[in-house]
Amino acid sequence: MTHVPVIEPRSVLVVEDSAVLRHLLSHSIRNDPRLRLVDAVESAEEAIRLVPHLRPDVISMDVCLPGMDGLEATRSIMTHCPTPIVIVSDALDAQVSMNALRSGALAVIEKPRGLTSDAGRAAVRAITTQLYIMSQVPVIRRRLLMAEALPQVGAMVTPWPVQPRLLALAASTGGPRAFAQVLGALPADFPIPVVVVQHMGGPFMEGFAHWLDQQVPMSVSVASHGETLRPGHVHVAPGDRHLTVGAGGEAILMDTPPVQGQRPSASILFSSVARACGRNAIGVLMTGMGEDGAQGLGDMRRAGAYTITEDRSTAVIHGMPGAAERSGATCISLPLPEIAPHVARIIADSAASPDMRPPLPGRQLPRNMT
Repeated sequence: MTHVPVIEPRSVLVVEDSAVLRHLLSHSIRNDPRLRLVDAVESAEEAIRLVPHLRPDVISMDVCLPGMDGLEATRSIMTHCPTPIVIVSDALDAQVSMNALRSGALAVIEKPRGLTSDAGRAAVRAITTQLYIMSQVPVIRRRLLMAEALPQVGAMVTPWPVQPRLLALAASTGGPRAFAQVLGALPADFPIPVVVVQHMGGPFMEGFAHWLDQQVPMSVSVASHGETLRPGHVHVAPGDRHLTVGAGGEAILMDTPPVQGQRPSASILFSSVARACGRNAIGVLMTGMGEDGAQGLGDMRRAGAYTITEDRSTAVIHGMPGAAERSGATCISLPLPEIAPHVARIIADSAASPDMRPPLPGRQLPRNMT
């Protein structure tokens, strides 16, 4: 007879000042066999007091609370007693969402509307599912402090000669902070175009691009179909379409089905870069849950491009970069603060070589240059 292991329910602390929603969330958690409610409180101060004693596996955190708000509470908890936190926001406000993710929250989800309707109850169930997923993410204090704790330049492996004409990056959970750190360390006159996939709902993407534009020296915008990818600019994939790179160095948006549940897909982007640029590109896969990006990054490496994954020591979730490492898709794994200096070094080395000239502004990306 096969022994089926008993799965211990994940403990949840609810922080919500609305008595109605607090009751519905508590009721939904109690009726979910995957979860166990340890307490439901209405203030951030009470949550901060309870977390060290209750040690919940995950916290549902409201933003607008009496006294201290949910973002300040998130920063405090992640500093003193790191715990997976899901922010439950009144609206899909991009600035609040970005600040929440920077504060250390793993996810942001909209509060349900019409709590007594079928749609409202379904939204509450979606929150409990998100709580269960995020409860399994290991978070530790050093992941928030790593940028200050690590030296900006560590020991580097000298890459093989490459002629980078494009930098492609992708991330999921924990991505906004990672993008801000990596792209924030690259100059405004970065000599090649940058393309980005961040797993995030469509309504968030314009706000994400605007927020990132304020955080980094380069200009940032959501990619438009057919636009020429230009040096010193970050082209962000829309939230509901795949971003690919065309043979002439243009952005191509596609409505094809999601890949591994994701649209935009990191693998779709990376594979298109492999076809368009061959060895003349750099691919970077950072923090995120699941395996999206591993196959596409492998396509880039097989085409001769240089590929980088974020090391588990700094990744909020090592799922995506870990999958790429296991499949042999990465040339090197680096802690987050070392990625930008490594990329800059590759660019500088290519510019110093007479055979590796960076592209001129407006020049088309070469196809399959070897």
